[in-house]
Amino acid sequence: MTNLSIRTATLKDLNTLLEFEQGVIEAERPLDPFLGEGDINYYNIPELITSENIYFIVVVSNNKLIGSGYLRIENSKHYHKNPKHGYIGFIFVKPAFRGKRISNLILESLKKWAKEKDLKELRLDVYSNNYGAIKSYERFGFTKSLVNMKIDI
Repeated sequence: MTNLSIRTATLKDLNTLLEFEQGVIEAERPLDPFLGEGDINYYNIPELITSENIYFIVVVSNNKLIGSGYLRIENSKHYHKNPKHGYIGFIFVKPAFRGKRISNLILESLKKWAKEKDLKELRLDVYSNNYGAIKSYERFGFTKSLVNMKIDI
């Protein structure tokens, strides 16, 4: 794939990133019966873009945004070996560009930034029934950890 670049997201990207957010939600609705109906939002995108503890990137192809992801520096639980870790979120690639390992480019860029910040651990959440995403993350080197369980009552 040619003409791909990664850059830091800016507030000028907000409208496209709001569309990406709805793409994430649309993809996850069939995976999570606990998601609310109608229009919902996961992220405070302006805060993700402007926070000093978040590296928010976009993938650009031919001057169009085609993907996104962020890494947020978080404090770990007091009983974990690493006092801080990087939390990865908002991994999105436009459907027409999926299957081209663009998420790998995003993850590599986030991992590089995390290393520059002297982080030793990365974490992310993925639905247990999102087999494509799990395969991609495992190929990158992630391993499964806890399973979050829910029940309607």
